[in-house]
Amino acid sequence: MSTVFTNANIFDGIKDEITKDAWFLVDDDGKISETGTGTAPTASETVDLNGQYVMPGLINAHTHVSLDPNTHDGDGFADIVTVTVRSVEHLRQLLKSGVTYVRGCGSSYGVDRTLAKLQREGKLEKVPQIMPSGAPMTMSGGHGILFHGGNVTDSPDEMRKQVRENFADGAQCTKVMATGGVMSINDNMVQPQLKIPEIAVAVEETHSKGSIVAAHAEANPGIMNALKAKVDSIEHGDYLTDEEIQMMVDQGTYLTPTLLVVQSMVDHSDELPDWEAQKNAEVKEAGFRNFRKAYKAGVKLTLGTDAGCPFTNFDETPKEFEIMVDQLGMTNFDALSSSHHSATLMKLGEYGELAAGKYADFLVLKDNPLADVKAVQQADKQVYQAGQRQF
Repeated sequence: MSTVFTNANIFDGIKDEITKDAWFLVDDDGKISETGTGTAPTASETVDLNGQYVMPGLINAHTHVSLDPNTHDGDGFADIVTVTVRSVEHLRQLLKSGVTYVRGCGSSYGVDRTLAKLQREGKLEKVPQIMPSGAPMTMSGGHGILFHGGNVTDSPDEMRKQVRENFADGAQCTKVMATGGVMSINDNMVQPQLKIPEIAVAVEETHSKGSIVAAHAEANPGIMNALKAKVDSIEHGDYLTDEEIQMMVDQGTYLTPTLLVVQSMVDHSDELPDWEAQKNAEVKEAGFRNFRKAYKAGVKLTLGTDAGCPFTNFDETPKEFEIMVDQLGMTNFDALSSSHHSATLMKLGEYGELAAGKYADFLVLKDNPLADVKAVQQADKQVYQAGQRQF
């Protein structure tokens, strides 16, 4: 059965323009087969969008669905039943907010691997599609201990085994911890954790699977270690140097700045332990300054919020665009393009764009997102996956 959506104003995710009086035809495989303007073709079903604005579904490339955002440490050591139940609820919040695809960047017990399998089998409905990483790769006592201990590895050989086992258990990408972080009391961002030979093995093994490696890397020398190991994306990257920014441009390395988590923790600093609030304040001052430099230099910024970390809720992904515009000086179009960059990073060739041959994952909004990125924050937006309305 085919469905034609008519009377739409379309932002296709690629061009900095709105196509007015547009239509698009979705076949029974959930893909767009045709697009156009004016008179629409006939189809089994017609949906009149009444002049509303249509844009691609959001792709959030940095989430932690197993964590509890109402705690200062994510409560990553909760029992597996609690972790699983809240993960499903968090996934549904993501979808309702407009996120139709997520990349997991670490989950307790590796539950995102099983949830992704259930979603693909049609046994878990009204959730985004999931690219799971399982638990992150971390050193003994490293930052990944927040995720029920993580996948502990202390040598290249151990890393090779851990990555292989993680993929065998259903992972579709790899997360490595190259530095300490804001949320762990016993380390800091300037302490390197996994080293170049260990990260390089993770990259080799993951690339052999045709997939990607995300590196938690907040300061140096960890950022440089991750770049020398040729990871696909730097997560956070708050203390990027000019040299590293140029390396990212030259190597095509993506940056996921996770602005929302930093701002959310600033806004709730009085609810955090003093040591955590102080770390985060320092990160914001340095990070937002360096992200502006990276953007201006041509580094591709992806959409990722670090949802699950303190006070970073799963229904707030669209707020990342607002912070990009207000704090980094990005244009509305460039901010919105971060979602397409997520699709490119994640090698999702059939997502992130509204065009023939792409899956019909899209949002229907009352206002023009290119005129005001806050339009995507609309609470009662329509959310479609493969041409079927979910919310």
